[in-house]
Amino acid sequence: MPTHLPEREDSYALLDSGEGMRLERFGAFVLARPDPEALWKKSLAEAEWKKADATYRRSGATGDWSKASGFPRAWNAKYDGLNFVLRPTSFKHVGLFPEQKVHWQWLAQKIAAHAGEPIKVLNIFAYTGGATLSAARAGAQVTHVDSSKVAIEWARANAEASDLSALPIRWIEDDALQFLRREVKRGNKYDVVIMDPPAFGHGSKGAIWKIERDFYELMDLVGQVLSENPLAVILNGYTAGYSPLTLHNNLLPFAERFGGTVESGELGIREESGGRVLPAGVFARYARK
Repeated sequence: MPTHLPEREDSYALLDSGEGMRLERFGAFVLARPDPEALWKKSLAEAEWKKADATYRRSGATGDWSKASGFPRAWNAKYDGLNFVLRPTSFKHVGLFPEQKVHWQWLAQKIAAHAGEPIKVLNIFAYTGGATLSAARAGAQVTHVDSSKVAIEWARANAEASDLSALPIRWIEDDALQFLRREVKRGNKYDVVIMDPPAFGHGSKGAIWKIERDFYELMDLVGQVLSENPLAVILNGYTAGYSPLTLHNNLLPFAERFGGTVESGELGIREESGGRVLPAGVFARYARK
C-alpha cells in the first residue's frame, strides 16, 4: 500500500517518535503525546523530550497535560495557508491533523479544475474543519456536520482566524446518520462527500455511533446523497483499526456506478530526527474521471 506524506512546513514538524510517543512542534510550541504506532526506540535523547512545553499523560479513558509555566490555553498556527486555533484537549489532540493536508490539496485541485461550476461538498464527522476550510477556499459550497457543539465552534473559530467566515459554509450540529436520513428525504445532493467515522462516538441528541453496526447504513446513505455526476469521496480511517482494503472495497460501488477510480493507502508523517515515517491513519478515495 502506498504511503502519502504531506509536504513539510516550518509551522509544523514531527521532531521525533518512539516508545509509544510523538514529539511535535505546532507553531511556537513543542508537545509530547502518546502514539501507539510509534513502536520503536526514540532517536533524540530524553533530555530533548523533557524540553517539551506540554506533555500528555494518559489516565484511564482520557488523560491530562503537564504544562510548562506560561503555556497558553490556546494559540494559533498556520498550516497549508490556513490559520488554526490550537489547544490541548483531554483526549490528546490539539485540533490539527497535519497528515490530512494530503487530502485537502488533492480535493482542492479537483475543485479548482471545475472552476465556475457549483461544487457542493458534504463534510461529516468534520471536527475542527481543515477539510471544510480548504474546500471552501478552493471555491466549493460546503456543509460541515459534526455532533459536537464544541467542535462546531472550534471549526468556526478556525474559519474566522483564516479570514474565510464569509465563504458559503453551512455549520450543522447533528448526528451524521440522522442528518443524512433527512437529506435523503429532502432530496439534497452533493458532488463531494468527506468522512472520518470514529470507532465509537456520541451523537448530539444521545445517539450512539458504533462503526461495526452503523457503517453499513452510513455508506448506503452517502450513496443516496451523491449527485448524478459526483466529483470525489474521501473516506478516512484513523481509530477503527481497519485495513485500507476494507475502506477501498466500500468505495468500489461508486466507481462501478458513476465511472472513475478508487485508490487507497496509508497516511504518514516523516520525522525529522531519524527519518522514519509515523503511520497516521488509512484512507480510500474515489475520483471521477
